[in-house]
Amino acid sequence: MTNVERLQQRISEDGAEAYLLSDMANVGWATSFTGSFGFLLVTSEAARFLTDSRYTLQAQEQLGAIPSFSFANPKKVEEFIADHAREMGLRTISFEASSVPYATYEKWRGALEGIELVPGKDVVGELRMVKSADELARIREACKLADACFEHVRRLVRPGISEYDLGLEIEFYFRRSGAGLAFEPIVVSGNRSARPHGRPSEKLLERGDFVTFDFGAQLNGMCSDLTRTIVVGEASDRHREVYQRVLDAQLASLEMMRPGVPAKDVDAKARDAMGDMAQYFGHGLGHGLGGVVHDNGRMGPSNTDILAEGQVWTVEPGIYIEGFGGVRIEDDVVVTSTGIEMLTSSPKEMLVLPEAK
Repeated sequence: MTNVERLQQRISEDGAEAYLLSDMANVGWATSFTGSFGFLLVTSEAARFLTDSRYTLQAQEQLGAIPSFSFANPKKVEEFIADHAREMGLRTISFEASSVPYATYEKWRGALEGIELVPGKDVVGELRMVKSADELARIREACKLADACFEHVRRLVRPGISEYDLGLEIEFYFRRSGAGLAFEPIVVSGNRSARPHGRPSEKLLERGDFVTFDFGAQLNGMCSDLTRTIVVGEASDRHREVYQRVLDAQLASLEMMRPGVPAKDVDAKARDAMGDMAQYFGHGLGHGLGGVVHDNGRMGPSNTDILAEGQVWTVEPGIYIEGFGGVRIEDDVVVTSTGIEMLTSSPKEMLVLPEAK
């Protein structure tokens, strides 16, 4: 069953007449279209892909059996959508209320006079959480590339090299491998490693620095997301203590992941394993992973997601101590019928680099 067929089955079950997808992550999931502009107008029995003249040929190449239509100036997009909705005989359309700006809604409402616009549930987001066999295969390849990138970049770690140069090397590695960036790489060292989403700077690595690398590849439409933290030159007892707390937290949370487990319970397990250092763990334990790096699904104290077979998650506990530094360890996993399958495999023991000769 294709993704658009899965969506049509859900539309039929929900009793909706039609959905208008405009979020490009959802449109891409349903159609395999990789461009930056398009809509999917879909009922339980029919679907039309709508785009503009920039993507006429690309849509024809990528969409397979889904019919595609394009418009050009002076036609307005809301008029084009309205034309097709009327051709399909629609009376109501559910739209993605969580991602459509109010100004856009107003334009649609004006053009779609006589057709009711209904704020819709995030149906596609729910469907996207469970990956198909093809999607899992592509995520595995993206994860393998991330592991290979870490193996490459760790060889370059030494006092005197800048965070910025290491970040560029990560990007070059992915580009040379035919992949894109799932997100801008994070490379932060020393005191700056206490910034969970810090960006590379001109700071030079020094002996005794923690260095956190967080990066991912986008390959064949799917993403990976890997984080490793190393120490430059020499590690103190405090380095080892902080690192071990994070590693213990990740291993404990991974062990309890299986279908039916509430995501918030996995997050709680990680915090419990950190003990008194949990006060330095401010973000959630992980997120869904797929066609976008922050896909649907969150593991945090207040989230309501339940783990299910076929979901792909990041698991990334961290401790960030202002004035000292931070550690994060992140892996990608898929939930199986009995537990999880690890998708990333870079070493997790604390590495002190460069290694003594």
